Order: sequence, then structure tokens, then C-alpha cells
Amino acid sequence: MMSNPLSEQQQAMIPIAAFTAKGDMVALGTALHHGLDVGMTINGIKEILVQLYAYAGFPRSLNALSAFMTVLAQRQQRGLTDEVGREASSNPEPWDALVEGTRNQTRLVGQPVTGALFAFAPAIDGFLKSHLFGDIFQRDVLDWQTRELATIGALAAMAGVNNQLKSHLAMSLNTGWTVAQLRGYVSTLKASCGDEMGRNAEAVLNELLASQQTGDAGSGEEKR
Repeated sequence: MMSNPLSEQQQAMIPIAAFTAKGDMVALGTALHHGLDVGMTINGIKEILVQLYAYAGFPRSLNALSAFMTVLAQRQQRGLTDEVGREASSNPEPWDALVEGTRNQTRLVGQPVTGALFAFAPAIDGFLKSHLFGDIFQRDVLDWQTRELATIGALAAMAGVNNQLKSHLAMSLNTGWTVAQLRGYVSTLKASCGDEMGRNAEAVLNELLASQQTGDAGSGEEKR
């Protein structure tokens, strides 16, 4: 059996993101303990849980942060000391979140993002560009590869978002993840979050790779 090409910390991140998005607080508690045990930092995990409000919603993000507080209190009572990790740097001045977020989104997707949906509701386009890809993705607590791994971990746990999962798998490749590492992501999902979740993510990944081989990987429309 081939070893997983993802590091222990990268593997640990996937169920944290998935169980946050799924709202399974019991499983999330176990995943959070494991993440800290293998060396994930407090601020790194916190940043993942904060980012996921943009994908799973404020309620599940807030619940996950509350669960993390409980885990940290339990570990403190047991005499465990976990690494806090780095804080986010301040944005350079002057800072325009819409301009910088548009630039970030274009780099992640590989081309400008347009589409009828954004023409129909331009406010959502502005929020995605300025807040998600500007304010959130600009924070340097996590690099873009890590943010994309957390995102595809969360999207894998959510029903009805395979289009978004496919888009972010493509973005993951754009950030430098290899196909082998994304296969490792699928293996981790199967082992840590259930075979059904893993098989769905595997099917979406295979669809993406097939579309790239035929030159039909998408036009950069309506992706987040």
C-alpha cells in the first residue's frame, strides 16, 4: 500500500475542515485533538475555522470555534502545551480589498472570473472578490495551498456543491498541489471521514482531470 503524500499535519487538516462543514462536533473534537497532537498550531487551526464561515456559514464556523475552545481547555487541564503559532501580518498601506482580492482570485483560478450569475447579482461578486479573496485569503497565517486544502476538505462534506468542489480542486492544482497529493486528500477523506465522502470527492477529481486532458476545464465563470 502506497504511503500518503500529504504530511501528517496536512492529513489532519482535512477531517477538521470536513467535520466543521458537516456540523459533527463530536468527530470534530477528536479531529482537533489529533491535529494538535501532530503539531498543528492553535492559530493555524483557528484560521481554518474562521475561513470556513465563507463556505459552511457563520453558525458552523462559530460552533467549531467553540468546540476548539473546549478542546484547548481540556488539553490545558491535562497539562499539554500546544504551539500558538504566528499572527496575521497587517495589510500594506494603502490597501484596496477589491483590487487585491480580484488579483488574488484571478491568480488562483488562472484567469478572470466572470459569468451571468455575477452580472445578475454583482453584490455577491464584489463580496467574493473583496472579502473572501481579499480580506481572508490575504491573511498570511496560512498560505494559499493550505487554504485550498481546508476548502476542499469542507466542500467534500457538503451536499450539492460538487461544482464548487471541482473549481477548488482546480485552484488547488494552480497553487502547486500535485495530482498525487490530491489523491492523498481523497484517501484521507475515505479513511477519516467515510468512504462515501471520499468516493464523491474522487469522482469530482477524476472529472476535473478528464476535463483538463480534453481541454474543457472550464472558463473561469462563476467560481469561488
